[in-house]
Amino acid sequence: MRRITFFFIIALVGAGIFGISNFSSGVSANGTKVSSNDFRAELAAITNNPNLQCYMSALATQNFGAGAGSATVPGAAAGTWANLLVEGIAIDQYVTSHFNVNFSSPQQKQLATSSLEGEMTQAAARNSLSCPGTSAEALAAMPAEMRSTLVEDQAASLYLLEKLDTTIPMTVANIKAYYAQHIADYDTICVSVAVVSPDLIPSFNAAQASGMSIAELAKKFSVDKSSASGGAYGCFAPTSSNYSSVRTSTVNLALNTLSAPQGITYGGQTFALYVAATKRTVTPFDQAASAVVADVQNVNATSASTIKENILYAAAVSVDPAFGRWGLSQTSGPGVFAPALPETSSVVSPSTLSAANTLKYQ
Repeated sequence: MRRITFFFIIALVGAGIFGISNFSSGVSANGTKVSSNDFRAELAAITNNPNLQCYMSALATQNFGAGAGSATVPGAAAGTWANLLVEGIAIDQYVTSHFNVNFSSPQQKQLATSSLEGEMTQAAARNSLSCPGTSAEALAAMPAEMRSTLVEDQAASLYLLEKLDTTIPMTVANIKAYYAQHIADYDTICVSVAVVSPDLIPSFNAAQASGMSIAELAKKFSVDKSSASGGAYGCFAPTSSNYSSVRTSTVNLALNTLSAPQGITYGGQTFALYVAATKRTVTPFDQAASAVVADVQNVNATSASTIKENILYAAAVSVDPAFGRWGLSQTSGPGVFAPALPETSSVVSPSTLSAANTLKYQ
């Protein structure tokens, strides 16, 4: 299950590159601190390990690649990581203090570890990233303190979600029940398309009104290579990276009914895209499971957003300015923002001060 803290990455400002000072004071929330040394070690581990970098970039929707200079990282990446740490610590402390629980048992740690690995795997698939190793290997590549912190935070988030009345507990039974209630949302959808030049749209519409089939329309008007097969474009299961857009384009449309035209860029020019579902088949739960889990997580994330913000509003947070700025967004609530950095180029009308141009102090 996606940890609450990963669902609500605050929009970051500034993307300059900066070096990390050895004298920084680290990141803390409600008195629990991640030292500057640990913070630097965690960023270095993410940046220097391609597999870990891949999964964390997917999970946080932020590029954790190395910066332009030696031993540097992008400012936005450091701000994102600081934000995740603050959120995780604050949520963990809220859960342990309000519910008087801890997550020290091997069973709890294993459940949280498996959940976190699953989150990382799903994030990579959702962002169409082919990471060079498994999520378990990425987790193992983390410094011990970093891994322990993330697993603890994951356990706390899992526990909190179960306590919210508006969330769906992440059990197999509940996920299967959600699938059964929304089974049509997980159909495997086969589609045909027609990519039509704007100047041919009136002729296309007239031919469609006269009763010409989708296959005939595609062969006559479509510029896409699928026109040779009557517009048949393929079938998309819930695990496909294109499934969301296919489902959106065909929702509430009867089979073999073309959607309204969508403007697209094709070969550098603007065309009208028509999409029709030609076949829908039920996708077995085992094949749709990852998509169902993601949807349940999104439902839970919406519910968790409010309490997460309330927790952060009440948190006492300190962030070294080198890592980011703790502040309040008008749209996203409290969070860590990347530091605002001066421009590194394109200075307008530079000049050199050659003499004082003010009166002496009297």
